[in-house]
Amino acid sequence: MSLAAFALVASEFMPVSLLTPIAADLHITEGRAGQAISISGAFALLASLFISSAAGRLDRKALLVSMTLLMIISGTIVAFAPNYEVFMVGRGLIGVAIGGFWSMSTATVMRLVADRYIPRALAILNGGNALATVVAAPLGSFLGALIGWRWAFFAVVPVAAIAMGWKLLSLPSMKVDRTSSTVGMFQLFMRTPVALGMLAVSLFFMGQFALFTYLRPFLEAVTHVSVSTLSLLLLGLGVSGFVGTIAIGSFLKDGLYRTLVTIPLMMAVIAIALVAWGDSLVLTATLLCAWGLIATAAPVGWGTWLVRTVPKDAEVGGGIMVAVIQLAIMLGAMGGGILFDMNGYRATFDMSATVLFVAAVIAALAGRAALLFVDRGSPPGAAP
Repeated sequence: MSLAAFALVASEFMPVSLLTPIAADLHITEGRAGQAISISGAFALLASLFISSAAGRLDRKALLVSMTLLMIISGTIVAFAPNYEVFMVGRGLIGVAIGGFWSMSTATVMRLVADRYIPRALAILNGGNALATVVAAPLGSFLGALIGWRWAFFAVVPVAAIAMGWKLLSLPSMKVDRTSSTVGMFQLFMRTPVALGMLAVSLFFMGQFALFTYLRPFLEAVTHVSVSTLSLLLLGLGVSGFVGTIAIGSFLKDGLYRTLVTIPLMMAVIAIALVAWGDSLVLTATLLCAWGLIATAAPVGWGTWLVRTVPKDAEVGGGIMVAVIQLAIMLGAMGGGILFDMNGYRATFDMSATVLFVAAVIAALAGRAALLFVDRGSPPGAAP
């Protein structure tokens, strides 16, 4: 599962490190190239909302394996796309794989390990996510300069093939018990703590990807880095993210909501600082390492929140969470791209900081709502 997550995240965010050469080769603006992340987010949103009901009683092992096969097909189409339209079709397919995999991931982890090991298992699963940020961005930048952006994309395909084979051999059969879910998707979303938490997570990812999607053009135009320096900066960001993913568990144990509030606040400060000191290589490198340390660890925090809030409806809740995250990524990348093309990086980074600050406020409200439900003698996921 962790290896599949690595290949999936590497495929999803490869355009971030290859935005400039993609735009040049396909004769489009960098803002339009950034929509490659928006389109994958749109399809991931649709897949996450409907894949659980569409799959019915299909064995979840078969479903997870099929999502990995779709990832392989997507990578092949993107690598050999003759034009922008075909390129976007390939990116749409990766979106379906993203939505299917991540909407099932938390529920799958809960079925694979005992309850006391769930936070650790989520950290391992998201370790694949963090490792992808360590390797994918700098390696994509390096390979893009060495062999071209197309072969850089295709390099993920063999990794996905290994992950598919490994899942076939190692995952147990996971038949679906329809009685395990007690509520429907919209009924679950009507619960106050759930609704506030989902709003907070959507704003968090919107703010994150409004900035993250356009890091390369920012670093090239403002910090004036070479390709090799760009790769090192992205490597530092990724390594920091891997460290953060490992370390976050100790903060979540006794301070879940405090952590979920602190992360976007710190990222908002970093976004503002990048605008102020982006021309300094040393300061920019330091800020990006701090960004990676806290941003990459955030999915572990929100996964833990999901397990604690809706333990009996993790598959339905996982579908909702993936949907709102992918919608947020799509809107963040789209809005950031429009602002970047119209007014430059300052407008994009200011938007990121503002949205992240609001995310922190909503996360705090979600924490207060959860406490109110506990005080009334009901678990956070109970109906109001």
